[in-house]
Amino acid sequence: MGTYVAMLRSINLGGHNRIPMADLRALISSLGFGDVVTYVQSGNVVLTGSGSASAVARTIEERITTDLGLAVPVLVRSKQQLRRTLADTPYGHLDADPKTVHVTFLAERPDPALVGELRAKAGTFGSDSFEVIGSEVHLHCPGGYGKTTLNNAYLERRLGVVATTRNWRTVTMLAGMAGL
Repeated sequence: MGTYVAMLRSINLGGHNRIPMADLRALISSLGFGDVVTYVQSGNVVLTGSGSASAVARTIEERITTDLGLAVPVLVRSKQQLRRTLADTPYGHLDADPKTVHVTFLAERPDPALVGELRAKAGTFGSDSFEVIGSEVHLHCPGGYGKTTLNNAYLERRLGVVATTRNWRTVTMLAGMAGL
């Protein structure tokens, strides 16, 4: 049995893709996963079960489509993968202001050529900076995430993969819930 963090993309935002957290917990529990706990209303779930992170994601995603009729991407990280995300952040020294630090979780590792094209643009985003590490993009947005060009949609277009972004406070909260 492993511990996983599932992050649903674009639910409960502006009345779009509404899924009550109690319903989400029940749905995930019905799949045989245990210790299902949600955090805030935007689709963050900690659970236990077996299988690879990608298999867990597929299982949850398929059930949401079947039962709720919603096409909602689900990105999952194992406890070990999340531990690595925490350790790898180049912005760990900015803990004093976690509102400026974010992680964009990618559904898969992006094509290295696309990463290279994005890296070539470094320094053109004002005071915002990023670092692509594996299947995550670590962001520092001193002016706030709401004002950055390096938003989820931009990164999805540039890297050609499905993504979902969480602020550092949420990432560390989920890590704590996962036992890190």
